[in-house]
Amino acid sequence: MAMSIKKKVRIGMIGYKFMGKAHSHAYKDLPFFFDMDVEPVLQTIVGRDQNSVRVAAEKLGWLSYETDWRRLLARDDIDVIDIGTPNSSHAEIAIAAVNAGKHVICEKPLAMNASQAKEMWQAAEKAGVIHMICHNYRFVPAMQFAKRLIDEGVLGDIYHFRAQYLQDWIMDPEFPLVWRLRKEMTGSGTLGDLMAHSVDLARFLVGEIKEVTGMMETFIKQRPIGEMAGGLSAVSSGEGLADVDVDDAAAAMMKFENGAMGVLEASRFAKGNRNGNRIEINGSKGSIRWEMDQMNTLQLYLEDDPQGLQGFRSISCTENIHPYGEAYWAAGHPIGYEHTFIHLAHTFLQGISTNSNPSPSFEDGYRNQVVLDTIEESALTGTRMRVTYK
Repeated sequence: MAMSIKKKVRIGMIGYKFMGKAHSHAYKDLPFFFDMDVEPVLQTIVGRDQNSVRVAAEKLGWLSYETDWRRLLARDDIDVIDIGTPNSSHAEIAIAAVNAGKHVICEKPLAMNASQAKEMWQAAEKAGVIHMICHNYRFVPAMQFAKRLIDEGVLGDIYHFRAQYLQDWIMDPEFPLVWRLRKEMTGSGTLGDLMAHSVDLARFLVGEIKEVTGMMETFIKQRPIGEMAGGLSAVSSGEGLADVDVDDAAAAMMKFENGAMGVLEASRFAKGNRNGNRIEINGSKGSIRWEMDQMNTLQLYLEDDPQGLQGFRSISCTENIHPYGEAYWAAGHPIGYEHTFIHLAHTFLQGISTNSNPSPSFEDGYRNQVVLDTIEESALTGTRMRVTYK
């Protein structure tokens, strides 16, 4: 029996550290778990330091490397630009890439602000390429299943969405002032890094957001200058102290277009929380709870359960009936964080295969950014604000 020849989608990835590792793994493992009409090829990886990017290319399985992302745009052996650089460079790279006819997938937040994000979205739409933002938590099987339950009316009318995203990795005052803590490179701190995920899940599961009231705080005002050193670790450069000009914690109350209320909290100063990403949704017929520590488990409460048997049940979202369940192991055998990126890459490449733009797209990235910008403006002005798309 003749084997079908799959179209190769050749990836050029810019950035090779934390997210670069996650994306590389996703592209490599994707064909192992999912049958597709296209096949990702790890063509070229880009980094500024030649020695470091060469080592990364060898370790992560890339065929070649470059030290300047601009060289990728002129090459006819690159179909996709994958952006995993600091936030300040997203817009420049993405707009240049789509204008060169490349499909683009970009880490979150999409841009430094909403106006940049809109420019990226409009450029991608005009170019007619596939575009996507990397909100990987949408692709947890339990989140996809929660979406199905909500859309099917199992929870009834939605009244509340609450989310926490708590970490503790910068609590030491001696932790260096890395790019994630510098406004000129990141746009915002915890707001754009952590609450961006919660805003995306809010819009994905409940709907568009109408009004917000925000609050932000910076607890450590100065830090030693330094650089990221892999994962969430960092090293000081010995160049003295500099001011921290982004938020260490952010909170927001919100009203959704459908009348639901939302409360979101994000902090990098929550001791004991390595990656405390949690949500709860309450409806007229039931509720759901989910947390990243038990990412394969969805807690579900239904009011129609008999008296005396009511309570939150634990659903292991690993059965064939659950999203992505057929791709992996027997029921009850969990998958991990890295698989969320496999699902995201699968969705992106399916979009390329069918020429149909997937979600979350650059439009979603723009809408998320508008919400984030409005939360920040509300926090600065101390006023409740309408979310307005322009």
